[in-house]
Amino acid sequence: MTVEQRARGAASGVAGTGRRRSRRDEILEIAVGLFAARGYHGVSMDDIGAAAGVTGPALYHHFAGKEAMLAAALIPVSEGLLDGGRERSAGHPADPRAALESLIDFHVEFALANPAVIALHLHELDRLPDEPRRRIRRLQRLYVEQWVTVLTALHPGLPDGEARVLAHAAFGLMNSTPFLGGEVDRQRRAALLRAATLAALLAEADADA
Repeated sequence: MTVEQRARGAASGVAGTGRRRSRRDEILEIAVGLFAARGYHGVSMDDIGAAAGVTGPALYHHFAGKEAMLAAALIPVSEGLLDGGRERSAGHPADPRAALESLIDFHVEFALANPAVIALHLHELDRLPDEPRRRIRRLQRLYVEQWVTVLTALHPGLPDGEARVLAHAAFGLMNSTPFLGGEVDRQRRAALLRAATLAALLAEADADA
């Protein structure tokens, strides 16, 4: 399988979810997969055009450059995570355990569907200019706060700062999907990630640790 074929597979679901994909969506998926496979600096606009089967002028019709592609991939994902997190939290206002399980289900499904985007968040976010990078960081912080609210409700007395530590630790576990092999099928991977994350976040904080 070529890098271009892996790119298409790795980026599936990044753009155009739930609707007919446009040519722009298709190009963005390919770019995201190539960035994840080779690194941002290892991919040129010519590489993306060749993988997408479009010429330079046609490519620039959709995107001003690589930075624009990276922003177009990461900003909507960050917005979607925040919107989804808010919806899941609000769905169980009086039951923090149920809210936590819903948040975990939501994030695990996202992580399994979008390993290439997670890889970009982990390794390439600093390639963006200040404004889109600040916007993404703010969206990420707001998403973390959805988890903090649920965790502090679940564990009365847990300080917000410690809840943030737990939330980020949970993200590290769930966001391991770019590094998981295919020897375990998707359904079982989802079950393992959900169970491990829930067990970690349900554990009482050890004040003496």
